[in-house]
Amino acid sequence: MSLSKKIDFALIFSVDRANPNGDPLNGNRPRIDYEGYGEVSDVCLKRKIRDRLLEDGHSIFVQSDQNRVDSMPSLRKRAESEEFGLGKDAFDSKKTKAEDLAKKACEKWLDVRTFGQLFAFGSDTKNGVSIPIRGPMTIQSAFSVEPVSVASIQITKSVSGDGDGSKRGSDTMGMKHRVDHGIYVTYGAISPQLAERTGFSDGDAEVIKRVLPKIFEGDASSARPEGSMSVIKVLWWEHSSKMGNFSSAKVHGTLTVNPDGSYEVDFLEGISLEEIDGF
Repeated sequence: MSLSKKIDFALIFSVDRANPNGDPLNGNRPRIDYEGYGEVSDVCLKRKIRDRLLEDGHSIFVQSDQNRVDSMPSLRKRAESEEFGLGKDAFDSKKTKAEDLAKKACEKWLDVRTFGQLFAFGSDTKNGVSIPIRGPMTIQSAFSVEPVSVASIQITKSVSGDGDGSKRGSDTMGMKHRVDHGIYVTYGAISPQLAERTGFSDGDAEVIKRVLPKIFEGDASSARPEGSMSVIKVLWWEHSSKMGNFSSAKVHGTLTVNPDGSYEVDFLEGISLEEIDGF
């Protein structure tokens, strides 16, 4: 059974002396917009959600190299694997219909029926397929409530990565960047209409709701030390029908987040609101 009601949600989190999402086009400095507001991309947030789902034992198709639980070196290898995927015949258009492939992929992987996926690598023959799957869950990039201050420091290594050891190489010098403090908020929604196509269910929605408060757990690195990023609150709105009582824009607009992490939310008739503390 697919999702029975429209869902909207918001995620409020804090960043303290960490780089929440480095920009590779800007020396890996924390992402900021032209007005100085901090940004964490939707791709980054979905990566963290996938990693936590994987840790909880769910079958995930788009695994990162650092967190994968199988030996597959690429998405194509995983998809065509007999053990971890759907098998090579599934991507042969003469042997498998497009709708059957989409259905099998959604049944196999939670992230595919949640976020969708484009299968466009096909088989080694000319009978490959290109199947786009549109997922019911969307999440926006997160932005800070106020402009953030980005600090940069020079760092050095005590040993060169290469050379004969007679002098220090250029790789011993580097830069490290951080956001001193920021309160960020992101919004998302889950569409029952699109859930019907992928088989995303009320049970899947509960899984997502349980994982959102802990998306930064187990995600520590030198750029994001343990405890430097934490979820303050997850707000979870459930409408009374599949069509929804209000637009997502109106629901999200009821939330006002303050620079200290506190918030106010206006009541909308016909929608239930659950406020969940961070993990």
